[in-house]
Amino acid sequence: MRTMLRAVVLWGVLVVGAGLASMEVVHAADKAGSKSEVQKSKAPTTQKAKARPVSKQSSSKSVAQQGKAVPPVSKAKSTRVAKAKSTGVAKAKSTGVAKASTSAARAGNSKSSRAEQRPENGAPSMAWHGQEHLAVQSGSALVIAQDGGEALYEKNARVVVPIASITKLMTAMVVLDSMPNLQAPITITDDDVDYVKGSRSRLQVGSVLTREMALLLALMSSENRAANALGRHYPGGLGAFVVAMNRKAASLGMSRSHFADPTGLTSNNVSTAHDLARMVAAAYRYPLIREFSTTSGVTAEVKGRDLEYRNTNQLVKSPTWEIGLSKTGYIQEAGKCLVMQARVADRPVVIVLLDSSGKQTRIGDANRIKRWMESASAAGKATPA
Repeated sequence: MRTMLRAVVLWGVLVVGAGLASMEVVHAADKAGSKSEVQKSKAPTTQKAKARPVSKQSSSKSVAQQGKAVPPVSKAKSTRVAKAKSTGVAKAKSTGVAKASTSAARAGNSKSSRAEQRPENGAPSMAWHGQEHLAVQSGSALVIAQDGGEALYEKNARVVVPIASITKLMTAMVVLDSMPNLQAPITITDDDVDYVKGSRSRLQVGSVLTREMALLLALMSSENRAANALGRHYPGGLGAFVVAMNRKAASLGMSRSHFADPTGLTSNNVSTAHDLARMVAAAYRYPLIREFSTTSGVTAEVKGRDLEYRNTNQLVKSPTWEIGLSKTGYIQEAGKCLVMQARVADRPVVIVLLDSSGKQTRIGDANRIKRWMESASAAGKATPA
């Protein structure tokens, strides 16, 4: 009995020991497994961390091989730089293109404007020398070098218009070409009275004055009866005188001009600014025309009375002007007119202003032209461009 009891106890001890051993084995295995899992989980992390610098080196090497030295930057910084560069380039390019387009458009418009305004014979017109900066109010205008050549300024300069008393420059040339006795007396008759326009004159019918005085009053004060009397006393009479006027015009190349009387009171006396520039340049070669047309005033003794006459161009008295020849004109059909030879900005020029509406418009235009030329000269420009 005791033997059986001992056997049972021994068996129980063996079973318990085996269980404990088995648990230790299982615990050890679990511990080993946990350690292995931890190692497995750590291994990829370590490998990934090690792979990053390798990736950077590879990327840098690749960029270096392409010849692009790009310093590593953060993603945010890289984005800002790229955005700034992109915006800056786009803005610069768009601004540049816009400016270029604007310049091209302006150039095109300017070229188109000049092409439209160039007269049929190719002479320069208003916009040819930057003339948009000169505001001339007269209907027709021309500024040209006295010896001819390219016009410095022109506006409707080839349009045929009435020229009023500008005619008297041609009258004076024809009278002087006949080489008359300037001291010979001429008489004012009823034939010299203006019954068409009704213009007034202080030279009464029956007044006697020398041919020289009549010429002076015609040029300086635009005296109509004196001018008509000069034509009547021409060899062959008034008809021959008018023929001589048109012959003279043709000889000067005034192909678009026509004269019908020596005074300009008729609107049938017509010309262009370009033709009149030729006439002014030709008249300037007559010393007496230069002197008489620029005389500021004179006292004429007529019928025992002293008559005061003044130049119809107030600019001849101006100390700022150097005028070598001058003539004004007016009838309703022609408007206010003015032609001059003058030295402006140390340059001899002929100025023609026709069809001015206001009383002082032609004077204002002349002064504007003078300032325009002087401004160009001060800026060192050969022409007022």
